[in-house]
Amino acid sequence: MSGDTPVDRRGFLKVVGATGAVLAPGAAVAQSPAPMPHDHDHAMPVAAPTGAAKNALDGWLFFNPDELSFVKAALDTLIPPDPTGPGGVEAGCATYMDRQLAGAYGRGARLYMQGPFAEGTPQQGYQLPLTPADLVRIGIADVDAYSVSSRKKSLRDLDATTRAAVLTEVEQGKAQLANVPGPVWFNQFLNLTMEGYFGDPVHGGNRDKAAWKMIGFPGVPAMYGNMIDEFRNKPYTGETRGIQDFV
Repeated sequence: MSGDTPVDRRGFLKVVGATGAVLAPGAAVAQSPAPMPHDHDHAMPVAAPTGAAKNALDGWLFFNPDELSFVKAALDTLIPPDPTGPGGVEAGCATYMDRQLAGAYGRGARLYMQGPFAEGTPQQGYQLPLTPADLVRIGIADVDAYSVSSRKKSLRDLDATTRAAVLTEVEQGKAQLANVPGPVWFNQFLNLTMEGYFGDPVHGGNRDKAAWKMIGFPGVPAMYGNMIDEFRNKPYTGETRGIQDFV
């Protein structure tokens, strides 16, 4: 990557393939983090910073304006727009993340959060005393602080190449973050990005089913059993439909 040229879509899809299958909403991050500095036996919720939206009428349920600007800059780095299809911002990935983190998933409704919390192996899965919402919120602040300390600018103010470099350092554990393990936070953010980009539009992402149309995916699978033979190993060219189309 050179100059201000953003990461291309083919590069992102390679990252997706290397990362593995997309987690379903509510799944935990399957990675062992470094120990967290804490003296509590239970996860401590983190209040939304001043300015966070309070209800759906405000447009955002979880992110405050500063967090949202960070999220959009990160999404534009992971999935920039190009002639092949929309970028992560245009596809509504931020809306998907916002809804997930404001709901039961963000509260860790299906996670065991009673401790003890200690460093584990990758096979043991998520080990932090933080809900997904707290992990994302604290990580956003940590990564932006790292961006300022290492590049003298917030992530949103960096060019595409430098943003990618900062996020790569976080992903690889080279960035020294104050409160959360960088690779764990990055994988969580990337998983939410992929879910928002390729998931059903009813959840807020994949706006206008653009990602499905881009890859030739028909939509709700159970409705297309009679077309399997016709489109086997071929992109689907008919009408793409999601859950909302059958309500």
